[in-house]
Amino acid sequence: MLQDAKEEEASVIIQERIYQARDLQMQRFDNQLFLTNSQMRKKQLQVYCKVDSAGESLLKTAMEKLHLSGRAYDKILKISRTIADLAKSDQIKAEHIAEAIHYRSLDKI
Repeated sequence: MLQDAKEEEASVIIQERIYQARDLQMQRFDNQLFLTNSQMRKKQLQVYCKVDSAGESLLKTAMEKLHLSGRAYDKILKISRTIADLAKSDQIKAEHIAEAIHYRSLDKI
């Protein structure tokens, strides 16, 4: 039952995490023409989307098994970067990649 699920975060806490992630992105992209992860180009992906080895392996497997395009790869990286920002992680980890891939699969439903 839904009532038995673990305690959910309060909206105020989620909102604060979003504000902090947005501030982090604004600092990251200071003096550039964009403000958010979603606006990154290929060059910025290479600089700001460092993935740990487990994440790289997961992403490679997903690309092969799901027959994802280069555009999908870039989109997963951008979403993973945002998920990592929300988790206050400098590096994108496998868990961030997995969550982004999951969101991508929901897009296809």
